[in-house]
Amino acid sequence: MTTTPRPTRRTRPLTATLAGVAGTLGITVALVATGTISVAQGRVQEAQQLGDPDYGVCRGVDARCYHDWGNFDTSKGFKVLLYTRTAGPRHANLGPALAPGLNPALSDANTVQKAVVKMGADHGFQVDYTEDVAQLSSPATLFKYNAVIFYSTSRDALDDGAQTSLRQYIRGGGGFVGIHNAFGTEYNWPWYEGLLGNANFYDHGPAQPGTVRTVNRKDVSTKSLPSRWNFSDEWYNLVPAPTRVRILAEVDEGTLTKGVKGNYNHPGHGNDHPVAWCQYYDGGRAWLTTLGHDAKDFSTDGSFPGAAEYQQLILGGIESAMGKKPFCK
Repeated sequence: MTTTPRPTRRTRPLTATLAGVAGTLGITVALVATGTISVAQGRVQEAQQLGDPDYGVCRGVDARCYHDWGNFDTSKGFKVLLYTRTAGPRHANLGPALAPGLNPALSDANTVQKAVVKMGADHGFQVDYTEDVAQLSSPATLFKYNAVIFYSTSRDALDDGAQTSLRQYIRGGGGFVGIHNAFGTEYNWPWYEGLLGNANFYDHGPAQPGTVRTVNRKDVSTKSLPSRWNFSDEWYNLVPAPTRVRILAEVDEGTLTKGVKGNYNHPGHGNDHPVAWCQYYDGGRAWLTTLGHDAKDFSTDGSFPGAAEYQQLILGGIESAMGKKPFCK
């Protein structure tokens, strides 16, 4: 009988394993020489031992974790739900809070909502949008959508009913796309942390330009991207940081001229600072990126470096999470 190998586990180096190496200087030299720790602004840095809890679900890059249970009829086309409710900090690119209900009127300042709606119209999928938690209260309602997008939601953006609904939706083969401050949402719900890939927002340094490395060129979301591209963001530092996922892109911390130390003193992730990844989780698909801070991310006139690449990145993430394109390759 042929045994299918278990999904590769993404691991992070632990300084504890080097306890037997003599001397702090020797440890540091060994780590720098092997690329385990990066040196920036003249100092050794990298957050270590950020946690890898077990969420009690099938998760990782093995497609056997996906539940193809027939909940989606793609012959009727593709449709996503964009959720931007904030119960804490609100990013300026979301614009003013939306009125209750589905697809309320938008202002010119609702940049994210208008951009994602246009993206859907341009690429053959329908976008409904809301900040009304009641629109997420039933799995039957969510199963009308091939994917649910959380774009810069914050804090406790779901009530108990919506939490249950989202979990059942994912278990039934639903798609999830988490963008930017989706990582600053539902901090105290372990299942959601697992959905994010075993990751949570901890802090960030100043918004600044940097260089993104495309580390996986096979995935739909990254195959058209250059190996390196310039972008500006807040460059989230994570605790915990993702494990057992397919990393798609990272930021080169050496290109951040103001450093990576966050406002709550996170030292950065060194040579291993992911900004986009994907995984199967508890029956569903999850595509994630910490990028997406600036309204100019959706500019089309070439005035904001990396905007075109960012839009291609999230378009591929959305299309793959909803099953329109191959997922997490």
